[in-house]
Amino acid sequence: MAEECNHDCSSCGTTCGDDTRRTSFYEEPNELSKIRHTIAVVSGKGGVGKSLVTGLLAVSMSRKGRHVGIMDADITGPSIPKMFGVTGEVIGNQAGAYPVKSSSGIDVVSMNLFLEDTSDPVVWRGPVISGVVKQFWQDVIWNDVDYLFIDMPPGTGDVPLTVMQSIKLDGIIIVTSPQELVAMIVEKAVKMASVMKVPILGVVENMSYFECPDCGRQHKIFGESHLEEIARDYRLDILGRIPIQPGLAAKCDAGQIETVEADYLKTAVDNLLALENNNN
Repeated sequence: MAEECNHDCSSCGTTCGDDTRRTSFYEEPNELSKIRHTIAVVSGKGGVGKSLVTGLLAVSMSRKGRHVGIMDADITGPSIPKMFGVTGEVIGNQAGAYPVKSSSGIDVVSMNLFLEDTSDPVVWRGPVISGVVKQFWQDVIWNDVDYLFIDMPPGTGDVPLTVMQSIKLDGIIIVTSPQELVAMIVEKAVKMASVMKVPILGVVENMSYFECPDCGRQHKIFGESHLEEIARDYRLDILGRIPIQPGLAAKCDAGQIETVEADYLKTAVDNLLALENNNN
């Protein structure tokens, strides 16, 4: 039997060893939503490419014939609409709000789709930002979505805590880069997932190498990768390595990520598809 909790768990998000306390915080999505799998893409620091990984995963799963949604939970730094070339406003009625569809049918909700001018900053404190993320979950109608990807802001602050505490996740995918501090990045994310009792599906390394277009040699611009040892130390599956590729960056900047042809995340896609078998 779990040891009795002597403080208000809702104020800190800890589980205190009792799963029933943890699950009691889950919020139900909109009553018209149907979401089969929910995956959060996280990192212990910024600038490692969470949005890129989220976008590539969404495109890959959509090509597998799955209906995909993206909840852009990076409220103050949203980049998903730009990456997908999605414009316009989220519309709704008394039942709820409806995502904006990308050119290939991916459902997108992001703070930038609520702003008159996408360059306007969102200058809000943490509790307000967390409240918006909850609204993206509860007030948006995610209609018959096979995979909902949540693009998280960096770190382990208000929004990651809100998501892990309020939304029942199938798991998280951790994004890293090859630098020496990658161990710290991964460790922070692993420990938070452990505290919140959220499964870790694996790790993706972005900016892994640069392949010379002339000679084909791989150059480790950010140094030798530590991914193998990190994955071993934390018992994580390696889900893919994404190279530094100017063409990929250019397509994202142009809102054309859905035209990218690459299999960098094949292992991640296979593992996500395996979730369907686990539910059968």
